[in-house]
Amino acid sequence: MTMPRATRAATEESMAGAKTYEAVGGDWGDIAKDAEALGEEHIVVNLGPVHPSTHGVLRVQVELDGERVNEVRAATGFLHTGIEKNMEYRTWTQGVTFCTRMDYVAPIFQEVAYCQAVEKLLGIEDQIPERAQAIRVLLLELTRISSHIVGIGSGGNELGATTMLTLTFRLREDVLRILEDITGLRMNNAFIRPGGVLDDLPEGGTDYIRELLPGIRNTISEMQDLTLGNPIFKKRHVDVAVSPLSSLMALGMTGPSIRAAGVPWDLRKTQPNSGYDLYEFDVPVADKSDGYNRIKVKFEECYQSIRIIYQVLDHLDKTKGQPVMVEDKKIAWPAQLSIAADGQGTTPEHVQHIMTESMESLIHHFKLVTEGFRVPAGQVYQLIEHPKGVLGVHLVSSGGTRPYRAHFRDPGFNNLQSLAIMSEGGLLADLIIALAAVDPVMGGVDR
Repeated sequence: MTMPRATRAATEESMAGAKTYEAVGGDWGDIAKDAEALGEEHIVVNLGPVHPSTHGVLRVQVELDGERVNEVRAATGFLHTGIEKNMEYRTWTQGVTFCTRMDYVAPIFQEVAYCQAVEKLLGIEDQIPERAQAIRVLLLELTRISSHIVGIGSGGNELGATTMLTLTFRLREDVLRILEDITGLRMNNAFIRPGGVLDDLPEGGTDYIRELLPGIRNTISEMQDLTLGNPIFKKRHVDVAVSPLSSLMALGMTGPSIRAAGVPWDLRKTQPNSGYDLYEFDVPVADKSDGYNRIKVKFEECYQSIRIIYQVLDHLDKTKGQPVMVEDKKIAWPAQLSIAADGQGTTPEHVQHIMTESMESLIHHFKLVTEGFRVPAGQVYQLIEHPKGVLGVHLVSSGGTRPYRAHFRDPGFNNLQSLAIMSEGGLLADLIIALAAVDPVMGGVDR
């Protein structure tokens, strides 16, 4: 048996008591001989923590009896970055730059949820411009497609389907091109701001998106053709990594996992925000939450996202020229983003105004950027439908210019709790299917 290079522990139980071995590298041969003499293969293996960038992200301790999984324990915390605590020492606007880095596969969702929570505390949720809401929905749905496809493609790659990963990054590259065209950055965009968005779409932005959307849709269809009807794929996924609906509810599972079990719960329908009630789309469901149906639901959700995007683009064409930031100048960011050959910065017209025409505007700009706006004392909890489930944001304000407390309920953390239910009693090879079905991004899980 080929084992990972990480430290392994093997346990031997006999009539005289329990004996534990700690093995590194070549010591595995001695343990294998003892196991063979005992006539059993009862071992505990560490899957991870490993990562191509050499830092650990998730450790899964697996107790095996041969190839059968007896127990699974997921150990988190290897990617903890202190984002929530750091946000207490930054202004409300600067907090966007921190939370966008949590689930780095779907950064826009953290930005929108956080900003909506701030807007609730300010009592301005009804004042957000219609065009700003449409831009938010556009970015959210593009990111939803990218997140779903990255999860499907990387899971396929773990099973040896390298083509799935190449198709994944072909699609993701098109999505990132659109995000860069709008926000100036490919990821960790910090584009959503309390009160709206940082800037309007660039000239010709909607046409550019329409140009790339057919290619994105074709890649989704190509990946779907390679998987859902593939007999090998079906043998590896159908009735594998099953989560009963009762366990999903008990563990607080949300997102594609619960929709695969037949529950059409999607906050875009049940608690619509950002103007989702203006768009027509369906909530895909299946009859069993196994590895196959979860992927099937994600594919169908990608098509629904494209359906929403086309409606948003039509809406943006109709609202061209309308504001993208709240009117209250005590809250609104004082200047829009300027994306040019030299990078990104403040619009030249605004610089001209504050530096040569209005001392009052310069003072206002300085105070708003450095000190920030004040938020009335109170607390709020905001929910949004993240690609992996329900993302929650709990903010507490003491009446100052920065959060007293910021806490995020990342869906990936809750979803990981189901790993044992999906895997125990199955084969080691199926554990990989279960982990891919959960699709955790550890930056969001650990925060």
